[in-house]
Amino acid sequence: MSSSFQAPKGVKEYVPPRADLFSAIRQAFAEQARLAGYGYLELAVFEDTNLFKRGVGESTDVVSKEMYTFEDRGGRSLTLRPEFTATVLRAVLENGLHKQGALPVKVWTTGPAFRAERPQQGRYRQFYQLDLEAIGSEDPQVDAETIAIAANWYRSLGLTQVRLLLNSLGCAECRPAYRARLQEFLRGLDLDEATRARIEINPLRVLDDKRPDVVAQLDGAPLMADHLCGDCKAHHDRVRELLADLGIAWEDTPRLVRGLDYYTRTTYEFDHPLLGSQSGIGGGGRYDGLSEDIGGPRLPGIGFGLGLDRTILALEAEGAEFAAPPRCEVFGVALGETAERKVFALVNELRRAGIAADMAYEGKKLKGAMKDADRSGARYAVILGERDIAAGSAQVKDLEGGDQAAVPLPEIVTTLKERLSR
Repeated sequence: MSSSFQAPKGVKEYVPPRADLFSAIRQAFAEQARLAGYGYLELAVFEDTNLFKRGVGESTDVVSKEMYTFEDRGGRSLTLRPEFTATVLRAVLENGLHKQGALPVKVWTTGPAFRAERPQQGRYRQFYQLDLEAIGSEDPQVDAETIAIAANWYRSLGLTQVRLLLNSLGCAECRPAYRARLQEFLRGLDLDEATRARIEINPLRVLDDKRPDVVAQLDGAPLMADHLCGDCKAHHDRVRELLADLGIAWEDTPRLVRGLDYYTRTTYEFDHPLLGSQSGIGGGGRYDGLSEDIGGPRLPGIGFGLGLDRTILALEAEGAEFAAPPRCEVFGVALGETAERKVFALVNELRRAGIAADMAYEGKKLKGAMKDADRSGARYAVILGERDIAAGSAQVKDLEGGDQAAVPLPEIVTTLKERLSR
């Protein structure tokens, strides 16, 4: 009989063996971040609500419709983080990381984020992201570096169908003129009242509208790419040159906007065509004015958020063969009370040697214990009985090939390490 309680609607949970894949791909990203010199942050899950209102933008759907906001016992308005960038930047500024050495500050983090959306495949109310940020530099090489880290991670997982969509959203110098042109165009369309209100607040967000009746009217809309100032155009061209040098393909996507207000210049998204309407598996961009928006100094930055949930769906859709490390490589089987104590000690010794090991519990007989060994996925079983103890050895059985041989007890760990390394 199961519990009468269930996980809240829209909360994605992972249990073995799928959770093993979740953990493995997260660890694979940690290695990519380490190789590029990014340090790890462990951050608060909730923040002052105003951080997101000022940083993400009150006109965004995230802030206006999707945040989980509550009042604590002290009357403070707090919000479960709907994204990571504002939280990461707040932590960098609060802890003075931008004052402690050469810029950019290079950091990454991971964990759940929360949005009150309509749950569907690939879109959850509690979802998991990998976030990486480089704060304090406008160098186009930093833009290309962040993109390359994500692309290298996808490649390391065995994904082959990920597309990189790329755009530039300009800067505070060139965007106002473009904004006015776009508003003029959008005001002439047949749009609902809420969308018309958005035109006046943030017209670029209308370009991100996914409704077919709106999309059909956007042909002919002015594009930011045609209105970039000289500096922004040079920056965008340099990012593309650097990506070409790295052998990273991209698709120019002039209507790519993303859903948050803080983006400037380089903006990108990783798309997977096998995931249907929820094909965006990650994305990011530059946010050169965000630090000032939340009360900090001028501190340009760029970063991304990659969706763990959708990456797993992409791996499954492609049938990619990224394997999680085995939870068990050697399984101990004890026959008798004296043998059980020795097997328990041996399992601990194997673990200290870096070998994933487990054993049968509850004093199971040989048949039941061997069933547990098969279920564990281990490559080898170590079987120890009274006769083996008397002989100073144990039986090491290859669970794949079926071969079995006696190995002296002092040589068990060394022998198994050698065999597992083949």
